Amino acid sequence: MKKTIRRCAAFISAISVMASAMPVTLQVTAADTVFPFVIEGEKMEGADVWTSIYENQIPDYSGEGFAYLTNGTLSFNVTVSEDGMYQLTVRGAQILNQEGRMQTVTINGVEYSKTIPYYDKWTDIDFGVVRMRAGENEISFINKYGYMAIDQVTVTKAVFPDVTQADSVPCDSDATAETKSLMKYLHSVYGKHIISGQQEIYGSGHTIETTIRYDATNDKCVDSDGKEYEIDRESEAVDKDGNKFYWHCYDGDKKYTYNEQNRNYKYDYYDQEFDYIAELSGEYPAIRGFDFMNYNPLYGWEDGTTERVIDWVKNRNGIATACWHINIPTDFASYEIGEPVDWSKCTYKNGTDFVVANAYKEGTKENEYFDMCIEDLAEQFLILQENGVPLLWRPFHEAEGNGGADGKGAWFWWSQEGAEVYKNLWNYLFDKLTNEYGLHNLIWEQNLYAWSDESAQWYSGDDRVDIVGFDKYDTVYNRHDGLTSGPNYDCNSNVYWGLYNHTKGRKMAAVMENSTIPSVSNITTEQATWLYFCTWYDNGQDNFISGDNYNDASAVKEMYQSDLCITLDELPADLYTSGGTTQQPSTNPTTEPTTVTSGEIVYGDANCDGAVTIADATAIYQAIGNSDKYSLSENGSINADCSNAGDGITAADALAIQKLDAKLISSLPEITE
Repeated sequence: MKKTIRRCAAFISAISVMASAMPVTLQVTAADTVFPFVIEGEKMEGADVWTSIYENQIPDYSGEGFAYLTNGTLSFNVTVSEDGMYQLTVRGAQILNQEGRMQTVTINGVEYSKTIPYYDKWTDIDFGVVRMRAGENEISFINKYGYMAIDQVTVTKAVFPDVTQADSVPCDSDATAETKSLMKYLHSVYGKHIISGQQEIYGSGHTIETTIRYDATNDKCVDSDGKEYEIDRESEAVDKDGNKFYWHCYDGDKKYTYNEQNRNYKYDYYDQEFDYIAELSGEYPAIRGFDFMNYNPLYGWEDGTTERVIDWVKNRNGIATACWHINIPTDFASYEIGEPVDWSKCTYKNGTDFVVANAYKEGTKENEYFDMCIEDLAEQFLILQENGVPLLWRPFHEAEGNGGADGKGAWFWWSQEGAEVYKNLWNYLFDKLTNEYGLHNLIWEQNLYAWSDESAQWYSGDDRVDIVGFDKYDTVYNRHDGLTSGPNYDCNSNVYWGLYNHTKGRKMAAVMENSTIPSVSNITTEQATWLYFCTWYDNGQDNFISGDNYNDASAVKEMYQSDLCITLDELPADLYTSGGTTQQPSTNPTTEPTTVTSGEIVYGDANCDGAVTIADATAIYQAIGNSDKYSLSENGSINADCSNAGDGITAADALAIQKLDAKLISSLPEITE
């Protein structure tokens, strides 16, 4: 890329900045741990030897017994030569709670939590991929919730799946050519680069006061330097003292608005964050974020959003994404359909008397109002479609909020009644825009925020979602750098791979809003190759892009000038004209297994692709961790049982494949008993 030369000049300063933001790593003094590493539960520091949980027997434990997490901490150490990612698997049981129980493991004090279902037999439990730093690392199971039996813990080097298998065409089979072309491009860079993005401020933008005044004597608008501006004669008005003025004047396409208090003209500055980034790094973001909240039945007003979207896509060759902070009356019961409502008496937050479940039920007041909202929105989207402009469309964002399927963790009205109502609302909007209004220029993005263990209950389905997303606002919590303030350069790889698991790898994943931009080094080390990031706008109090408590200027420059990051000038000229692709979205995917007849078992070939590789170990771990989502085919299950064949599929089978790959053994099946 053409950025490479100038980036070399910034390399030393950028590394210095990022090093100051990362935790200090220790000199490796202990011998490196050999992976795969297995430790008996009862051998961990702080563990006692249990052979039963009071009167409850769990037979077939290995070693002398097992550990039981009660009121203490169970820990052990591993030593690695460099920063990297590792898979953590527990052979465990949980018999206290039928509905499941949260368990927490810490890596050097950083917490990773997971809800463990009820298991009354030893089960291989996937605790996910965790990051370890160069040197000695302490892995601890802490009694935050507790009461889990641990027979063995296995640590292996992480094996990452191929994320480029995600869908490359929109879920709308009638998508416009431009929309298909955009989706094709997004897929082409996914897993290889991260696309830069920035949200613009909505409403009136950043207000900039000028010296322009209306000279009534000479009937002209002029500034302090004597420059004259074109008057919008149709905007004539009279102030409270009876003095004539004009609401608007122009300098070419630039529009100025009269300020009655100061009797001067001001303008709305929507490019503040974009110009800041350009002045800092020499680059503009490739993606621009918009909000269609002001086109609504209550106080709807033309803020020029649609025109700015068209300009960004058609004239700048950029990519547009949009959310929808759609408002409802705070007191919906007393609201008269069609009546204007002051913006201060509206809200997009939860806790109102608006019955969300009625919004998609014909004949209700809520439905009548919501249909008006959709009509206003569709009018703008049709303008985009007529101009050949596709849109990354993110309605009803951050639905899950703080988590839970009942909606109690939600902070927006559209999800306050829980997951099922939310999905019905999503489907209603999808059907209205796609089928009734004929809008096929939308790439549908679903952003559930928490992506907890219950997130699958909120997901609207592969046939109604194109891209899934995460909003990264973690400056003061969930940090992995050991700090308690300042920018948090985490790339949230646990969320990234969680999104992969939730959608079985079928959907691309993006950071659809963020405070701090993830660092290049973290993304590279953790291989969390998000499709894009989109930093929220500055508002004077929380200056997300320019405030050094969220983004250090040198770190922003380092990201925008890196070869990892795609900027506006690097988008292809044929971004919207390169056509579609033959790959179809996996709405109802099926797997065609390789046929294995008697005597033709290919030990280790869990994915039935005809070869035994690390990918087969990954397939086994996924099947063990969540068989509902990652079940192996019948033939794959036969092949996967490659360690002590006949004892069923366990983590030992995945370990055997890794040993084969590392040339620790020469063939499969492995026999250890």
